Order: sequence, then structure tokens, then C-alpha cells
Amino acid sequence: MAYMARHPQLIRGKRSCGIAFALLLCLLASPASSQAPCSGIADLLLPDVFITKAVTIDGTKSGTQVKVPHCQVDGVIGKEIHFSLILPDDWNGRFIMGGGGGYVGQVQNAALGTANLGYATVGTDTGHQGNGLRADWALDDLERQLNFGHLAVHRTAVVARALIRARYGSDPEYSYFIGCSRGGGQALMEAQRYPEDFHGIISGAPAFHWTGFMAEFVQNMQLNFPDPNDLSQSVITSDNLALLESSILKACDDIDGVQDGVMEDPRDCTFDLAGIPFCPDDRSAPDCFTNDQRAAIERVYAPTVNQDGPIYPGQPCGSEAHGWFPWITGANENLIKQYNGQIPNLQFGFGTEFFKYFVFGDPEWDYSRYDFSTWKEDTYFVSTFVDATNPDLGPFKARNGKLILWHGWSDPALTALGSIEYYEQVESLDPDVRDYFRMFLIPGMLHCGGGPGPSQVDWISLIVNWVENGTPPERVIASKRDNNGQETRTRPLCAYPQRAFYLGEGDTDRAENFACREP
Repeated sequence: MAYMARHPQLIRGKRSCGIAFALLLCLLASPASSQAPCSGIADLLLPDVFITKAVTIDGTKSGTQVKVPHCQVDGVIGKEIHFSLILPDDWNGRFIMGGGGGYVGQVQNAALGTANLGYATVGTDTGHQGNGLRADWALDDLERQLNFGHLAVHRTAVVARALIRARYGSDPEYSYFIGCSRGGGQALMEAQRYPEDFHGIISGAPAFHWTGFMAEFVQNMQLNFPDPNDLSQSVITSDNLALLESSILKACDDIDGVQDGVMEDPRDCTFDLAGIPFCPDDRSAPDCFTNDQRAAIERVYAPTVNQDGPIYPGQPCGSEAHGWFPWITGANENLIKQYNGQIPNLQFGFGTEFFKYFVFGDPEWDYSRYDFSTWKEDTYFVSTFVDATNPDLGPFKARNGKLILWHGWSDPALTALGSIEYYEQVESLDPDVRDYFRMFLIPGMLHCGGGPGPSQVDWISLIVNWVENGTPPERVIASKRDNNGQETRTRPLCAYPQRAFYLGEGDTDRAENFACREP
């Protein structure tokens, strides 16, 4: 609402994508023309689209991710939505779009490697150039904010299909989207706002409730960096994290029947921080907590709230030493140096930048003084185009779309409890949610990958098999590999609300010794 009050003149056009782009949608409904050579794509006249490059690449150059012969088409949609489209010579008839991360700011494509499998694939910068941790580009610029929120991905998908038609002479038979973090949020936004864009969508660790988790980030930082003039040291130390995680695992690791450093479902752990030693004289030490440290840690676990109730869920326990640095704690020396002492960790950067440039339009906004009492009013307007929280997936279901959401239980950036909350909201509207939407929670996985648990999964094959063959994913095998690529552990991931249970005998590092069932 604050943004609207400052810029009422911007609201009048907020729903329009432009007449020229509407003409492009009409072109997509027209019969396909004859196949165009790669060099000829640069001469195509598409409404509101400027092709900057169309070149043939043999794919043999060392260090490149795309190893097959292909046509690369770069361009700009509208004023500043940049994209890069890869069209392999040996096309498999499918199209896949890859999402970006953070505030994006450069062309990113999480699906770029699929070109080696024959997919046409595209990525975008979401309508601005900049650093992925900074949001100053959004200051008083509604067009950029709308592009970032949802328009850029949709417009890029539409343009990509037009160029695919021009190159190959036909539309893709199937279209997919895959992304993690910001890309996971883009995935949910597509399913909610533009259900016609993709047949199958993969959303990993989705950043979908921006106004909610940014509030969480800021509340965490208020206790971890209480003095905005001193960001050199966080209240929570690395010693705190090591002691905390080891104490939690000692108490809860074997609740799932296996002592392996990973909890199948951290919600089963009822660890009490009162069991951690208090520091004598309230002076920080490696083997105890001060009052301020205990309060900061409790804040991370607790839901973000104001006087109206919960805003966003807190973190589950069990990922402290593995993942909290540099997301929740710090200060990270590299970030401090890169951002001239203004950003000590990732939650601090993302949270303060969002409120400064999206919510309040004030580069001098002070996170330490915000009490969240007006959070709902402050974020109302921006929530209408950055939040992908609509639980009504009816139009996506009606189009026979399929959605897979996955999230690591040990994710320090975006709590898995937020994804659970969204899935259960969808289920409350539609008890048949499993017909088109499956969620998988991954024990011991950090943000988008890594961590002590098995986390490597071929999600693309799973969504293709579901969309094209009608086979929904039920029991997914995740693997963990060492630095030499050798498989060290496998574990089944079970479609929520099921969990993996150890059968009581056999190697606990092998998936075949676990069964999926509801708790």
C-alpha cells in the first residue's frame, strides 16, 4: 500500500503486457511457417521482440555446458527482458524452461544442460541487470517489479515457443519448467497464474511467499545483528552451531530407527534448548549459550509473528552446523568485503533489500527498528505480484498439468515447513490433489542441494514420465555421491505425507531396506 500511495500513476497500467505482445499470442495460434535456418531467425519480425543474436554453435568448445550442435538465440522482450534460447540440431520435440536464483539480474537457466538431451531450453534475467543479492534496480520501478514477479517468465515462455516454431516448423509436443529457490517460486507462479504455459512443472525449495519469508529474514537479523552500525559479528557463533546440532542429533537422530546423522522428519524432535548449558556471567564461550544467543536461536526456530498472528513458519531443527552459515549466521567475510560491510550474510541481504526497494522505496530503511505491526498493510500491494501463494490450482489441474515440489528438510534459506503449509492449503481445497501435485521432503538436504543426506534425483525424468506416460512418482530414489562420483548412500523419498521407514535389517545406506508409509 505504501508503494501505491507514492506512485498512483503506475497502477493504471499494471495489468497490461502491451498490445504488441498480445499480437504475438495471436501469432502462436497461426499455422507454422516453413523451418528457418539459425541465421534467419535474427530477421524474424516478432511484435515487441528484438533478436540480438542468432548463431550456430558446434558445442565442442571446452568449458561450455551445452556439448551438442545447436542454434543460440539471444534477444530482448519489451524494454529490457533479456533471454537466451538454445535450439539443438537434434531436437526431441520438447521445450523446457529453467528458472533463476535470488534477485536474478542476468540470464539464468537451471535447465541449460537438458539441451544435451535434445530439449529446446530458455532462460531469462527477469527484466533487469544486476547483482543477485541486490534489489536497488527495483526502486520506484513498477515495470521491473512486475517483470520480476511473474511477467518476464511468462513472456519469455511465449516468445520461446514462437521461435521454436520458426526454427523447427512445429510447436513443442510437451513443455516443462524446472527451478529451485527463486526458480521454485517461479514454478509455482506459473502453475497458479499461467497454467497454459507448461504441461509439467518442477518446483524445488520454492521462494514463493516473498512477503512472508522476507519478514522471517528480518526478524532473524534483528536478534542476530541488533546493532545496524556493527555487522562485524553475529550473536550466534559457529561454536554455538556445532554444539547445538550435536546436542539435537544426540537426542533425536535415532527417532526414525536409524542413527545416521539425518532425521527423517525433524518435526518428531522435541529438543529443549534448556538442555544447553548457560554461560556463567552471560559471557560467550564455545561450550555454552548466553541469553542473547539463546534468544536468537529460539527466534530462528519460532514462527515469524506480529500482533495478528503467524506470518511465516520457523526453521525445523537439525541443520545448524551444516547450513546456518552463511544464511542465518555470519558474519561472512567474503560478503562483508564484497558489499563494503553492508551485508554480513544472505538472509540479511535479501531481507533488507526487499523491504528497502520493493516495500518502502527507501534505501535508508532501518531493519532494526521495524516492529511488523503494519506488515500486512505495508506489503499488501507488492504481495499481489511477487507472492505465489494461491492454493487454487484448479485451472492447472483442468489442463491436465502435473506439479512436483521438493524441499530439503535441512534447508537454512527457506524452511520446508513453508512448503508443507502450501501443500496442505492446496489439499484443503482439493482432496484429490495427488492426482496432479506431489511433494517430496528430503532429509538432510540443504538449500537446493548438498548436506549430509542423499539428495540427487533425476526430477526431469520423473515429471516427463508422469506427463507423457501417466505414471505418477510414488517412491523416488535419492542418492549421495562422494567427490569421486561414487555412490555412498541411497534412500527412498516418499510422496507426502508418507515417510521412509527402516525395515529393521540390512544396510541402512541402501534404499531397498526402507519402505514408504504414512506415519
